[in-house]
Amino acid sequence: MEDMRLQKYLANAGITSRRKAEELILQGRVSVNGSIADKLGSKVSPGDVVVCDGREVKLTVDHTYIMMNKPKGYITTAKEQFSRPSVMDLLRGEHKRLYPVGRLDYNTSGLLLMTDDGDLAQKLTHPSYEVHKSYSALIKGIPPEGVLKKFEEGLDLDGETTAPAKIKIKRVIEDQTCVVEIQLREGKNRQVRRMCEAIGFPVLSLKRISIGPLRIGSLEEGQYRHLTKTEEEMLKKLSG
Repeated sequence: MEDMRLQKYLANAGITSRRKAEELILQGRVSVNGSIADKLGSKVSPGDVVVCDGREVKLTVDHTYIMMNKPKGYITTAKEQFSRPSVMDLLRGEHKRLYPVGRLDYNTSGLLLMTDDGDLAQKLTHPSYEVHKSYSALIKGIPPEGVLKKFEEGLDLDGETTAPAKIKIKRVIEDQTCVVEIQLREGKNRQVRRMCEAIGFPVLSLKRISIGPLRIGSLEEGQYRHLTKTEEEMLKKLSG
């Protein structure tokens, strides 16, 4: 192992994401060779002993990558004050500490990646990598072509303009609702729902169907599977 920044070391070891690792460091919860490392920029060298919250942290050689079909009604964090069910509850038989790559809203279903590779997770969620995500949405009403064009050009959300997105009507249901497929390369909070509300066609149900080249396919809701080696390589290429 070459010298490595402490936050990257913690992320690669599967402790948490790199951003959360920085928080742990600043909180004084990490030590290197017995000394508290509470400043960002610290490096770990081969042979160093890293301890977080009283437990020694070692690099994970083989990472785990999972694709889940998240059901509506589950949160993508380990726990929260309302005690709602978490996607962690669905990981039956997994012995490693896995973390979601990004988030899906409580009321949104579909493709969720989970891994103990914090470095890859950080890259896949960072805006600079522009990883495209596709959603299937049932919306109220049938937007005309002019409205769809505004959606694709970018919309103002609370004073911030969204990056251009793609939207296509896939199916009309009794002239009252329709199913659209939406592709984004951003990950703002509740972005799909907020964009649809901004054009006057609110979302009734929402499902993420792809992340980059990975599609949810026939994976049943509430189930998960490990990525194939080919899929793992595709993800790593996607994140550089």
